[in-house]
Amino acid sequence: MLPDLEPAGREAAARRMLAREPDLAPDQADEMIAAAMGVLNDDRFAEVFGPGSRAEVAVAGTAAALPPGLAISGRLDRLVVLPDRVLVADFKTNRPSPDRIEAADPAYLRQMALYAGVLADVFPGRAIEAALVWTDGPKLMPIPEILIAETLAELGRNG
Repeated sequence: MLPDLEPAGREAAARRMLAREPDLAPDQADEMIAAAMGVLNDDRFAEVFGPGSRAEVAVAGTAAALPPGLAISGRLDRLVVLPDRVLVADFKTNRPSPDRIEAADPAYLRQMALYAGVLADVFPGRAIEAALVWTDGPKLMPIPEILIAETLAELGRNG
């Protein structure tokens, strides 16, 4: 919800939301707010939270890049459809976060590769850029197109 608010009001809104959580200690709330604000205020994430971006977008279907017979159903944490490309980002809270994308949990890479495969069919002619956003840091880790292609190929072999 915070990305849809004016930047000046985000921290106060986060504090109001977390104040409703009786089991959350003040230092835990402060840490959560700092992590959220770190991501939201980082210029590298501007497009993911910018005008026209959407949160919690449902995605379902199959695609030419997916193994035959495989259909997905999921929810994209953030989606931005631009004239020349589509950005999809998924938030992860693992601590510590990995230092490089190749060290990310393979399940996360499969998830994002599947999303990218379906989005490529939905938005033909546009580049699909996928990334994991680690709240620990925060860090934005783009997933190289070659890693997405290799992950989809592996799914096809093991499917």
